[in-house]
Amino acid sequence: MYLADHARHARLGYDSGVTFSHGAKDRLTHHDLGRFAGETLFDRLGRAVCAAGVLPRKELYEAWEVARRVRRRVRGGRVVDVAGGHGLLAHVMLLLDDTSSEALVIDPVRPPSADALHAAIIGAWPRLSQRIRWFETPLDAVTLDAADVIVSSHACGALTDRVLDAALAAGAPVAVLPCCHDDQTCDAGPLGGWMDLALAVDSLRAVRLADRGYDVWTQEIPPEITPKHRLLVGRPRRQSAGVTAESGAE
Repeated sequence: MYLADHARHARLGYDSGVTFSHGAKDRLTHHDLGRFAGETLFDRLGRAVCAAGVLPRKELYEAWEVARRVRRRVRGGRVVDVAGGHGLLAHVMLLLDDTSSEALVIDPVRPPSADALHAAIIGAWPRLSQRIRWFETPLDAVTLDAADVIVSSHACGALTDRVLDAALAAGAPVAVLPCCHDDQTCDAGPLGGWMDLALAVDSLRAVRLADRGYDVWTQEIPPEITPKHRLLVGRPRRQSAGVTAESGAE
């Protein structure tokens, strides 16, 4: 019923002549319901986000594009969404793979939007009730293990490196969409003479995972969503044995 009243607004439609940028920071509201009129999982998720009315548009597309790429490589596990904010990425990870028992959203500050978004998604998928937990604490206060799947979208600067360090220490799969690279806290190694800072830093991160026994995938989400669109996914090779990744366009 949470979505039923809002769904009626979809009949009002929307102005198809207005540019609808996937990277915009405008909130999705009931005025956008007509853009998600289908019955795909993404359309249903879009309607839930519109019903909540609290989430910037780019965060829906970003979480979706990150999660579906990660789930091609890593299945199951307890999801740990670091610097997760409203927790949308954690929710999408569970929607795409119901074999994950639960998801933790780690962020020292839980934004006010989180409750409304969670309620809207639970209204559409009651099976996720009691399976998402927030921890308003730093990452190092949470115990991780090899059964976890650690994700982080836009962990700023050196926080991405702390996420990778935590995953390496636990021997867990990890996926990061880095941002806010800077030469004071991020390591570009000897690559800065050939590459811009951000690419040099992310390249070393990929090499570090590989050197520690991880299979590594360097991917991108659509750049129209965010200019910081490089996605780094790593899975311990011992977990990769006997696992065949799904094929398909990335």
